[in-house]
Amino acid sequence: MKPVLPSSLRLTVVALAAAGLLAGCSRDMSDLQGYVAEVKARKSNQIDPIPQMKQYEAFAYVGQDRRDPFVTAPNQRERGGPGDAALRPDVNRNKEPLEEFPLDALRLVGIVTFGTKTYAMVKAPDSVIHRVSVGDHMGQNYGRINKVAEAEVTLTEIIPDGFGGFIERAAALAATE
Repeated sequence: MKPVLPSSLRLTVVALAAAGLLAGCSRDMSDLQGYVAEVKARKSNQIDPIPQMKQYEAFAYVGQDRRDPFVTAPNQRERGGPGDAALRPDVNRNKEPLEEFPLDALRLVGIVTFGTKTYAMVKAPDSVIHRVSVGDHMGQNYGRINKVAEAEVTLTEIIPDGFGGFIERAAALAATE
């Protein structure tokens, strides 16, 4: 059980605490006045003037023999691009394991031939070696393997052309030493 102080004793303790706090307050401000005098005595630095802004000069586009950049060129198809409108990646096809990785992350580590069929051994970034052959897919741009040779695997990727269509691009995966 806690001891309870009488109210007169509590009042005395509070009065003494207030008196102690007020004792720190005094009218002597000589240190503050000295600091203010020191700051006022410091030499002031000149502030650089605000720089003058250059007047805006209008530019007139004179493209007499050039095409207007805001008008679709006549050689572009209705679909909006120079790519083949019929060329599209097969998005309904099940993805193969090597299509998860970008082509530059894959490494050709060897070639194996069984009878008449030639396979490429490709190492993925997760250190798993996959066996691929002509017709398989790899890379993130819908790459289809065209040829498996002694030192490289050639494939054709289907990439966006920037105008809403797609174009084919040749790519290769070369053997590393």
